[in-house]
Amino acid sequence: MTSPFKRLFKRLGTDTQYTLLGFPLAVLSFCLLLPGLAAGIGTTVVWVGLPVLALTLMVARGMANIERSRLPAIIGRPVTLPRRKRAPAGARWPRRAIQPLLDGQSWLDLLHGIVAFPVAIVTFVVTVAWWAAALAGLTYPLYGWITSSIPGNMQLPELLGLGSGYIVDSLFHVGLGAFFGLTLPFVMRGAAMLQAGLGRALLVGVAELRERIDDLTEGRAAAVSAEAVALRRLERDIHDGPQQRLVYLAMELSRAQRQMRKDPEAAQATLAEAITATRETLDELRALSRGIAPPILSDRGLAPALAALAGRCTVPVDLDVQTAERYTAVVENTVYYVAAETLTNIAKHSRAQLCTLLLTRLGDTLVLSIGDDGVGGAHVAKGHGLAGLADRLRAVDGELVVQSPAGGPTLIVAEVPCG
Repeated sequence: MTSPFKRLFKRLGTDTQYTLLGFPLAVLSFCLLLPGLAAGIGTTVVWVGLPVLALTLMVARGMANIERSRLPAIIGRPVTLPRRKRAPAGARWPRRAIQPLLDGQSWLDLLHGIVAFPVAIVTFVVTVAWWAAALAGLTYPLYGWITSSIPGNMQLPELLGLGSGYIVDSLFHVGLGAFFGLTLPFVMRGAAMLQAGLGRALLVGVAELRERIDDLTEGRAAAVSAEAVALRRLERDIHDGPQQRLVYLAMELSRAQRQMRKDPEAAQATLAEAITATRETLDELRALSRGIAPPILSDRGLAPALAALAGRCTVPVDLDVQTAERYTAVVENTVYYVAAETLTNIAKHSRAQLCTLLLTRLGDTLVLSIGDDGVGGAHVAKGHGLAGLADRLRAVDGELVVQSPAGGPTLIVAEVPCG
């Protein structure tokens, strides 16, 4: 494992390289784009400016792509690349040539290439000055005896009234260098984040927003799909179970009514069978209702609701709930539904002898882990039960991870944002 000091020095080197290289790139971008923009706008009236502007925007796109490739090292994660608008199929070359003018991201690339210049100057100067002060101060004893022995050369400690001489000068400058050295990682991080923040806002901000909108749209579609699947299954379960039992119950009661006059004893037996069928129907309806919205969940929270689920499961469940907090109804319902469906699948298909259920909170995420020692082979492909769980989780920005090799064991992990 990398030590904290190695990570600190690696981050320091990355931030320093980013700000130092950002300055010549910003100078080159500024010198290419600002004249191109001015020339393009100035000659637009004679139509020459349109291809000049298009060429300038293409150059801006190239410089922006370089900056986008440098951003992940600073912000610590991949960036979303913009989706470019393309010319219609079959368009002629004049239409394709001016296509960059119709792409909003190209204008943001151009804006970044111009406004990043003053920011790059500031971060470059700060980087060079802080490194120079740290190195010059810490290495002063190596060369300070020369400057201290020059006649009439007043050092900074003497000007501040701290005394003169090689020893005093060395202690002062080494202390000053130590200050700049200790603060160097934080200053470099701030300078790099300032420059990277501008790049992220202008170069990938719109793309990230579009990706977020796409995720929300996909999540909404997944929620609708999951609800539709759940409703169809509920309808099928009611049709195949309670509805058939009620039809049978009505027939038995009609038969008992006819038997009351001719054969009271047979009528009593028929009524006994009807009562048994009624109880079985009630039990089945209770089971179905628990899968929809159990009262214990809304009244007492996840821990008791999961305990009730574990108690009803036909496979022994080792339950470990490490959070007793109450969460929003959406979060609790989602976690409960995933647990209920997963335990049902385990009881039906896994042939497991033992099941483990762990619920814990990690930061702003609830993590539900369910494992079993069954035959394995579970996956989230479309058409399988776990696909509906994945859709339901995606609707709340959650995620489902399934590890289930053939032969087992199986581990299903559901992550639900709760912050």
